[in-house]
Amino acid sequence: MHKWLYQDGQFAAKETVTLIGPRSRVISNLRILGPCRTLNQVELAYTDGIALGFELPHRISGDIKGTLGCMLMGPAGFFEMPEGVIRAMRHVHMGPADADFYGVKAGESMRLKIGGPCGLILERMLVRVDKSFKLEVHIDTDEGNACNLQPETPCELLRTEP
Repeated sequence: MHKWLYQDGQFAAKETVTLIGPRSRVISNLRILGPCRTLNQVELAYTDGIALGFELPHRISGDIKGTLGCMLMGPAGFFEMPEGVIRAMRHVHMGPADADFYGVKAGESMRLKIGGPCGLILERMLVRVDKSFKLEVHIDTDEGNACNLQPETPCELLRTEP
């Protein structure tokens, strides 16, 4: 194991792989995340998909049916994934107490207001609720780069009004 992640039981493995895209372009050193799940999935940012030659579907993590596959290369050889390459929808993990605080339910949407000189508001932040979750927002690198997101950047979760 390389390091523990913020959500309990989730970790970044020491192992990495190289993804080979449809245009024979590659992204090296992709970190494997755990624990093991019942499916294999690769989440890419929009610009990574363009560079590799993927037309990425925008999906919630785990919803891989009918998506493109890819070739992964690691120290033990090649692994052909028949499906599972997506652009993950932005989302927020929260426990039931956090959901009550914000007045939201699993499957609803929120907004994320990001401050700073390049501030913006991200709409349609999918709410995911589970008793094991700690409050944490997941956005991709394109979204973080668009607003120059830094550790000290002020952020605020906002309830989406009906």
